[in-house]
Amino acid sequence: MEQTTLEVDGMACDGCEESVVDALEALSGVSSVTADHESGEVRVEHDEETVDEGTISGTIEDAGYEPAV
Repeated sequence: MEQTTLEVDGMACDGCEESVVDALEALSGVSSVTADHESGEVRVEHDEETVDEGTISGTIEDAGYEPAV
């Protein structure tokens, strides 16, 4: 398992965290997700062969938030 941590802009509340977590947990190969709107960080533990950082970023964008590059 690999852990990827991204800064995410636009998360302002617990509901925002839930949206990001739910979207990422739906990906095959993701084993755990934590999101913190106060720090603006999302941590994803995932199978590196199934899910890469681009997939994680795209999923966050699809959920309506902006991963910081």
